[in-house]
Amino acid sequence: MVEHIFSENDGNLDVLLNLTITIIGYGNQGRAQALNMRDSGLKVIIGNRKDQYRKRAKKDGFEVFSIEEATKLCDILFLLIPDEVMKEIYENHIKDNLKDKGAIVFASGYNIAFNIIKPPKKHDVLLIAPRMIGVGVRERFLTNEGFFSFIHVENDASSKAQEILLALCKAIGTLKKGAFDISFKQEAVLDLFNEQAFGPVFGRVLLTSIFTLVDAGYPPEAVLIEMFMSEEMSYIYEKMAQVGLVKQVDFHSQTSQYGAMSRGIKFRNLPIKKEMKKILENIESGNFAKEWEKKSSKIIFRFLKFFATKTRINKLEQKVRRNLKLKSIDYYEFEEPTIDDSDITKKIMRELKEFEDYIMEF
Repeated sequence: MVEHIFSENDGNLDVLLNLTITIIGYGNQGRAQALNMRDSGLKVIIGNRKDQYRKRAKKDGFEVFSIEEATKLCDILFLLIPDEVMKEIYENHIKDNLKDKGAIVFASGYNIAFNIIKPPKKHDVLLIAPRMIGVGVRERFLTNEGFFSFIHVENDASSKAQEILLALCKAIGTLKKGAFDISFKQEAVLDLFNEQAFGPVFGRVLLTSIFTLVDAGYPPEAVLIEMFMSEEMSYIYEKMAQVGLVKQVDFHSQTSQYGAMSRGIKFRNLPIKKEMKKILENIESGNFAKEWEKKSSKIIFRFLKFFATKTRINKLEQKVRRNLKLKSIDYYEFEEPTIDDSDITKKIMRELKEFEDYIMEF
C-alpha cells in the first residue's frame, strides 16, 4: 500500500458520533455529500440562502438554516460553495460563528493554497476534494463503487483532525475507491493546470480538426458526430481509466492503432510542453490567483463568456443540433456585457481585443 493512499479500513465512523455536520451550499456537491453522510448515519444540517437549493434541501428532508445559524450549530462545517464567493461568505457569516476546535472542510484547495482565506489556528482545516462531479459522488456511493479524492489536514486544532478527516471520507464514500493525501497547494495546482493547460490545448486540437474537415467540404453533421457527438471519446476515456492509457489501444482496430502510432510522431516537436510549463509556473507562483482576484478580471471574464457565444464553432454546432433534431439545453443566459467600471484601462481593452481576434478564428 502506498503511504499516502487511504482505504475503507482507515476510517472509523464512531469518531463522528454525536457530532453535527453542516453543509454550506446545497448544489451538486453539497447535495451529494449531504445525502451520503446522512445515509452513513450522521447528523447533517444545511446552511443555505433562500433560493431553489434551500427548497430542494427541505424537500430532501434536511433541517435548513441560515448560514450563520447552521455554522453556530455544528461541530464540522463543509464549505461547498464556489471559490469566487467563498471568501465573502467565510468572512461575513462563518469566521466568527464556528466554535473553537470545530472543523472546516474544503472541497478545493484554492482559497487556502493562495492565502485568500486564512482560518484561525483554533479550527481544524481539512481538505476532501472528490475527483468526481456531484451526481457521480452520489451514484458511486449508492452502487458501492466509491470514487477517488484528494485529502489533507492543514491544521489540527482538535488533535483528532486526521481521525475526523478519514471518518468523513468513509461517510462520503470515497474510501471505497481511495483517498490520496496531497497538500492544498498541490490539489489547487493540479486542478488549475488541468483547466488552463490540458483543456485549452485539447480544445484547440479539437476545433482545428473540425474546421480542417468542414473547410475541406465534409458535412458538418458528419464531422461533429465523428469528433464528439457520438460520445465515442467518453467511452475511450472510460476505458483509459479502467485498463490504462496504453492498454485501451487494444479496443481499437489494428488500422486505427497503426494510423495513430505512425502519424502521432509527426506532432512530437510541437512546443506544447514549453507553454504548459509557463502556465504551471504561473499557477504555482500564485500569479494566476492574484490575477483572478482583481475586479478587472471579473469584467474581462464577462466579455470572454460573451465572445464564446459568437464563435464560428458555436454557431455551427447550434445549426447541426437543429438539423439533427437534438434537444437544445441552455444552462446559461448570456447578455452582452457593458463597461460600467471607471477603472477600466487601455491594457484591459487591448487584452479583450486580442482575445476577440483569437476566439473569432473558431
